[in-house]
Amino acid sequence: MYITGILKKTWTLLYPLSVISILLVIFMSLILGCNKNSTSPNDTGGIPGTNEIFIQGMAFSPATKTISVGNTIKWTNKDNTTHTVTSGTPGSPSGLFDSGNLGNNGVFSFTFSQAGTFKYYCKIHSSMTGTITVQ
Repeated sequence: MYITGILKKTWTLLYPLSVISILLVIFMSLILGCNKNSTSPNDTGGIPGTNEIFIQGMAFSPATKTISVGNTIKWTNKDNTTHTVTSGTPGSPSGLFDSGNLGNNGVFSFTFSQAGTFKYYCKIHSSMTGTITVQ
């Protein structure tokens, strides 16, 4: 009888602590599981900034952008395949800019010093095209 009473008192004390412990473990798992390593070399998420264009999903995103004279556009390759950013149209490069081959997370920037409409494409994947309008 004495041992049964001790076990009941111990259980009465330990039960709330075990529930709190379980809830704490679940809470910490949720919090820590939501953190994303932003330095991942294969990071394919995110939204391009004002003067940024992402190369992702075998496309330029966004494909068209309007900027002011003197602004710089930065292209970042978010794909796991090599791409280029080449001025002109497929088969007819204009020679204004060419990034060369950009691997995953490769970056290319170009400053537009005059107004106009500037088409560009990927030399490796000619279906990938885009346009910068400079005002």
